[in-house]
Amino acid sequence: MHSSTTIKTAILRPDGLQATPYQATSLQDASRHEPSGVYTVARTFHRTSALELDAHLDRLEESAHLLGIPLKLDRAALRRTLRQLIDEAGYPESRFRITIPAARPDHIYFAIEPLHEVPPELRKHGVRVQTFPGHRRNPRAKNTDWMKERALLQQQMTDGTYEGLLVSPDGFILEGLGSNFYGILGSELHTASNGVLRGISRRIVLEVAPQVLPVCTEPVALDAVPQLQEAFLTSSSRGVVPIVMIDDHRVGDGRPGPLTREIEARYNAWAEAHLEPIWPGDSNNKQTLTE
Repeated sequence: MHSSTTIKTAILRPDGLQATPYQATSLQDASRHEPSGVYTVARTFHRTSALELDAHLDRLEESAHLLGIPLKLDRAALRRTLRQLIDEAGYPESRFRITIPAARPDHIYFAIEPLHEVPPELRKHGVRVQTFPGHRRNPRAKNTDWMKERALLQQQMTDGTYEGLLVSPDGFILEGLGSNFYGILGSELHTASNGVLRGISRRIVLEVAPQVLPVCTEPVALDAVPQLQEAFLTSSSRGVVPIVMIDDHRVGDGRPGPLTREIEARYNAWAEAHLEPIWPGDSNNKQTLTE
């Protein structure tokens, strides 16, 4: 079991697994020490399973390509190492980040923290979000520079705000600071397709939502927020989270709506049906972590 005050961090290098030259208390804290590059964040299910892990790794390679970083992952080695580190951390469920440095793409940084589930009261009653003007400079790439920009916006969020939403210069809601955004307007589910990171959880929503209502991959205008019937956000760590307040505007009747609940249920069922072991091989095949 890892210390309760520090999380599990390590670097997989061509010559083996190595301890990081720093300690961290969270993924956010670890990001201050990790080199610039590309990253992905996901969570475990049933402790040693994951959802769409190859899609996360595909996006790592795509992000690297977009930024001119030569990268071809050894997925078997990465999965085996991730499973080992999760075992060593010993958390009931984990949230993990995999970072590829731009300068040394053959060094893979891992950071693993205990998963903190969305509090039940927020799932039941919904969350409040706050809008900010802005957008990612390279939205298709999951770039570590964005973590620093995002942190500055998070510092500006008012008390009780769960997430920030980015609004384009022409007044459309693009995405969350660490999530994708969806609004139900005129009996259609709207979500932006351009100028956003196409999240892994978003792919699942776009697969299950058409069974509930029509989907329109056009964003919601900020001035249309008062007309929204329902809204929610998604991320790989949180799944579907209902939104009941955007800035000072109540969404619908101020409670999570039935369509959001149905999409959430279908999302959860899809996720449970598509879980896979992080490492299907022999978990006793351990590497030595060098200091």
